[in-house]
Amino acid sequence: MVEDGAEELEDLVHFSVSELPSRGYGVMEEIRRQGKLCDVTLKLHPKNCLGVRQFAETMMCAVLYDAANSFIHQHFVEVSMSEEFLALPLEDVLELVSRDELNVKSEEQVFEAALAWVRYDQEQRGPYLPELLSNIRLPLCRPQFLSDRVQQDDLVRCCHKCRDLVDEAKDYHLMPERRPHLPAFRTRPRCCTSIAGLIYAVGGLNSAGDSLNVVEVFDPIANHWERCRPMTTARSRVGVAVVNGLLYAIGGYDGQLRLSTVEAYNPETDTWTRVGSMNSKRSAMGTVVLDGQIYVCGGYDGNSSLSSVETYSPETDKWTVVTPMSSNRSAAGVTVFEGRIYVSGGHDGLQIFSSVEHYNHHTATWHPAAGMLNKRCRHGAASLGSKMFVCGGYDGSGFLSIAEMYSSVADQWCLIVPMHTRRSRVSLVASCGRLYAVGGYDGQSNLSSVEMYDPETDRWTFMAPMACHEGGVGVGCIPLLTI
Repeated sequence: MVEDGAEELEDLVHFSVSELPSRGYGVMEEIRRQGKLCDVTLKLHPKNCLGVRQFAETMMCAVLYDAANSFIHQHFVEVSMSEEFLALPLEDVLELVSRDELNVKSEEQVFEAALAWVRYDQEQRGPYLPELLSNIRLPLCRPQFLSDRVQQDDLVRCCHKCRDLVDEAKDYHLMPERRPHLPAFRTRPRCCTSIAGLIYAVGGLNSAGDSLNVVEVFDPIANHWERCRPMTTARSRVGVAVVNGLLYAIGGYDGQLRLSTVEAYNPETDTWTRVGSMNSKRSAMGTVVLDGQIYVCGGYDGNSSLSSVETYSPETDKWTVVTPMSSNRSAAGVTVFEGRIYVSGGHDGLQIFSSVEHYNHHTATWHPAAGMLNKRCRHGAASLGSKMFVCGGYDGSGFLSIAEMYSSVADQWCLIVPMHTRRSRVSLVASCGRLYAVGGYDGQSNLSSVEMYDPETDRWTFMAPMACHEGGVGVGCIPLLTI
């Protein structure tokens, strides 16, 4: 029976549902009896996962169904190129392209998948294109892609409903004031919450307040910190960014001078390499990645707070100055949210701000957004799903534990449950569908502690503390699964 079960297991993982033998219930019962569900999930592949999911649904096996579903979301691009995907019925394709959890680099990949499905049987499926496009988040595509690829496609051009959806997406970029009138899901970036990422804590301070070159990495699943290769330069108040699996440490303060130098860490080779320097020296700046480019916003150059913004291309190894912010901002919270760079709070050396502005990199323009409920600088900022979050910081009179959440649909902020600890100079990063507040300063001492926020329960939980740092770190997250 064991050998028969092994053969039936091979049937399950090598064939689609339509090819499985009629003894399906026997296969599932034998797999359950032998405890082989883990073997099935380990053998999931982009070419068989849709069939396995359908089989699990038919056999009412929730564990296998959830595993296959998660695999499909994580590997959507590869799955969309399979024969199983092209053979799916309309309702299954609609369900997939509407999911928040798809792991894609851009919405353009979802469009290409849907169009490939239609063209596989164009005569029968052509009429379904408007319904498919209405479930794809076209406003999140690049304007150039909308004009040169989507709008020029012959199936789109021949359908007035499709053309209307393209016009709506183009208006999203050209007329920001109309965004609140769009369906919320159509402008909500996808977030594959089942993908874990390793969180790197870079530079920062020790208990004596000295700048460090130390780097350590946190595994959220194992709840464990581990030291890795140090930077070549000590850096506190450092900017950190992740592009194409590389971790960039940008600028900062070495204990004597503000820095313009940049170095990149490759976790596969465990090496740091110097790359192109910024045009300006700066520490306490905001650092984000948008469309494969690194942006640094504001900061402090040793004399004054800055409004200047620079962008770095990993392909050319060059920094370029772009449109400055409307205000000088040091120690602001910066994050990418709904395809825009949002800068919140900070200070100019005289006053601390509650104001928020966002940058449209397509038009190179800054626009105001609703201000936070509390003024703050040295706070953490991150986006997760359809919301943006800030936590901690300093308001001029005290160190903060309070946290806020922003919705672009309402264009307003609301309070969420505060952290357990007051944290200024805190870093906030998203991983596994949760937020991690790392380190900081509570008004008396630098912090090595870490708190995790779960948006589903609105609760903060202490995680394992950093092993080598005492606050003031920069953080970046490298996904364990790359597309």
